[in-house]
Parts: sequence; structure tokens; C-alpha cells
Amino acid sequence: MHTHSMKSHSVNSRFRQSCAATSTSEATGLIGELIYSENQPGMTQMLLLPLLQQLGTQSRWQLWLTPQQKLSRSWLAQSGLPLDKVMQVQGPAINTLEAMIKALQTGNYSVVLGWLPDELTVQDRRRLDDAALSGQALGLIMRPDPVEMAASRPYNGLKIHSSLYH
Repeated sequence: MHTHSMKSHSVNSRFRQSCAATSTSEATGLIGELIYSENQPGMTQMLLLPLLQQLGTQSRWQLWLTPQQKLSRSWLAQSGLPLDKVMQVQGPAINTLEAMIKALQTGNYSVVLGWLPDELTVQDRRRLDDAALSGQALGLIMRPDPVEMAASRPYNGLKIHSSLYH
């Protein structure tokens, strides 16, 4: 059984420093990646919600760049996330990578979550790292488990996203 994994291309000590800094509102900038299983949404909630709740105490916004579905306001409220500090940009027309880079650079967001289906190039990872450092923000790349997707993907069909996040 494959469960969730969270990986970062930054040094572990930098991750610990950034997490410690979130409680003092002095973020240092970090890019992380959460590979999730759509078959086990509860596991993603256990990993992601405490972090988002802690970041919700900051004065800055949370930006969700979602490709297709609209965030559920009732889910946000039930999860303890601040409705007045969560912004969503959705739609298949957005370039999530470029939007993440621009949003991270502004410094207006404590966290920018972006759903990216494919692995990033080294150059794109560097651009995200630089943008997160510049804006002193956390960028989270959300990616569905590629093994699970390949095994369960129909040849011709419609993919239905988890209703918990969209």
C-alpha cells in the first residue's frame, strides 16, 4: 500500500528553521512537495491541516492555485482555516508554476499551494526556491500519487477530484 509522502529539495535543517519561524511570523522561504493519495484523503488532512491552521494565524493570506474545482467554504470552516485569509485562483487556463512563482515573490502569502501534475525541472525548482526566499513564504507543490494514478486511470474517462479539497 502506498501512502503519502512529503519531500523537500531543501536541507532538513532549513525546513525545521522555517517551521519554527512560522510561529514567530518570520518565514525564511521554502518549497515542499506533498504527494497524496486520492483514495486516502484523511491522511492528507492529517499532514496538511495542522500546517495550514498554524499558517492561518499569520497576517498574510493563503493562496490555493487549483486547476479545476472550487474550494468548499464549508470544508474550510470545518477545518479551522480562516475564511477571510484564504484566496483561490482556479481554472485550467492558469499556468500554475508561473502563478506560484509570482505569488511567492510578492510576500503577500504565508503559503502558496499549487497542484502540479508533473515533476519539475531543476531550473523550475530553482525558480520556485528563489521566489519563496524572496517573498519569505512557503510554497507547497501538491501532486497526486503517480503510481496510483497510472494504475487506476481509465483509458477514456473522466477524473473526479476529491471533494474535500475542491
